Amino acid sequence: MNGLIHSQLKSLELLNQGKVRDIYNINDEKMLIVTTDRISAFDVIMKQAIPLKGQVLTQMANFWFKKIDKIVPNHLTHEDPLNFVHKEDSNKVKNRAIVVRKLKPIPVEAIVRGYLIGSGWKDYQMNQSVCGINLPPGLKLAEQLLEPIFTPSNKAKVGDKDENISIKECESLIGKNITEQIANISIELYKYAFSYAYQKDIIIADTKFEFGVDNSGKIYIIDEVLTPDSSRFWPMESYQTGISPPSFDKQFVRDWLEGIDWNKSPPPPDLPIEIIEKTSQKYQEVLTKLTGEKVNN
Repeated sequence: MNGLIHSQLKSLELLNQGKVRDIYNINDEKMLIVTTDRISAFDVIMKQAIPLKGQVLTQMANFWFKKIDKIVPNHLTHEDPLNFVHKEDSNKVKNRAIVVRKLKPIPVEAIVRGYLIGSGWKDYQMNQSVCGINLPPGLKLAEQLLEPIFTPSNKAKVGDKDENISIKECESLIGKNITEQIANISIELYKYAFSYAYQKDIIIADTKFEFGVDNSGKIYIIDEVLTPDSSRFWPMESYQTGISPPSFDKQFVRDWLEGIDWNKSPPPPDLPIEIIEKTSQKYQEVLTKLTGEKVNN
């Protein structure tokens, strides 16, 4: 089964192409977002697609958007994307696209870490802190933090690398008030999702949220939420400290890339077929574990 790398809709004007999503203009108030099967690691887009990944991400994000709408509103209009495209484009939109309100994106990624892993672990090893937040000495790789922490990063353009920034740097970018608001919302979302997933025997180690504002300044959650692309999901039964735990997300691809001779810059290496298939299975498995649903194909 081949995945969708480029949507290339003929029905609508392409506004922007991200690492995974293609964004199309509907009118002055709405956009259509297609989630492709592209996969990126270390901010580099791989050459091959992961079959069904786009459908999994869309289905899981929609599941979470509904669950968290009491905490923060989202950008969905709840209209059927098929109503906005010609028949020839319908197979590129079905079960992998959403119609959303146009909002002004807040130009930082709101990352919440509950465990010490990834770039947070690398920062901690250097100076016993993450994004300027001091942590206790002696923590191990993948250890749970006493409390989840808000660690923003700047939002890089496609091809560039996101960089962790301090709270003060975040405040200088978007203002103290908005920084406080998105920090509080992000921590609340993480705690809610962590508690839900824990009951399903899944640990959410960390996650990334993105927000936008309307003309009145009201904050909405946008893009995706609590998916295998924006989060580290660990099966509880194989979790232990001191190692990078097995995961249901693209960490599987990251770990394979870490084990080969690649400088983490374009061009990316070819992913072996077994890595592609295993990653597709991981995405589908966590969807079912968390939501009880099979992927809509």
